[in-house]
Amino acid sequence: MAQFDTIRTAAGARAAEIDEGLRAHMNKVYGTMSVGMLITFAAAWAISGLATTTDPSAAAAQLSEGKYLTSLGYSLFASPLKWVIMFAPLLFVFGFSAGINRMSASAAQLVFYTFAAVMGVSISWIFLVFTGQSIIQVFLITAIAFAGLSLYGYTTKKDLSAMGTFLIMGVIGLIVASIVNIFIASSAMAFAISVLGVLIFAGLTAYDTQKIKTTYLQMAHTGDQEWLGKAAIMGALSLYLDFINMFMFLLQLFGNRE
Repeated sequence: MAQFDTIRTAAGARAAEIDEGLRAHMNKVYGTMSVGMLITFAAAWAISGLATTTDPSAAAAQLSEGKYLTSLGYSLFASPLKWVIMFAPLLFVFGFSAGINRMSASAAQLVFYTFAAVMGVSISWIFLVFTGQSIIQVFLITAIAFAGLSLYGYTTKKDLSAMGTFLIMGVIGLIVASIVNIFIASSAMAFAISVLGVLIFAGLTAYDTQKIKTTYLQMAHTGDQEWLGKAAIMGALSLYLDFINMFMFLLQLFGNRE
């Protein structure tokens, strides 16, 4: 009996240790993601400020009445460089995912923050197209939806893994449809892409949260802190992309344009 009590106590202590480790892991995921979001929107706001002017004498092109693009703005948004800026985050993600196993956890975190800054440059055009008030409103809506979906993914007992393949195929379809629509410029297609985008990334938010939790529980017994550190960064990247994409699609649907 005494031996059984000892085993039960040890098992309880181990479970408590895993629970504490899981909380610390998730806190690191959300913390890293939050810093990345801050970097992104700070970079987007700063670039948009440098890209526009109200002084016609310093303008490279007119954006709207009383608002002009600077030479930097023209290079980023009106020259062939805009294609590089547009697709740079996508290429960055592929490269980061392929190379993370060769990085240390600290290097991976630095690369993630660099990616967040690149993403900020890529989406800085939203401050030229949409009103500041609508950007803030849609951001808050996205944050509330994200929090609820992520909480569901963390707490649900339902296995969401079956959704993964379907949702990833949906993302690939969205990328292809978005590229096609760059050239055909169909407003109906843009609306459909935005609606599907919101639904797909809402599902991915719950799915990715559960996947991050499950991965930690499967690997916690190894005690490999370096691996767990990189897993937290990749988890932060997944949730960051879910948030950013859901925000951008919601902004396309509900944002008020300048």
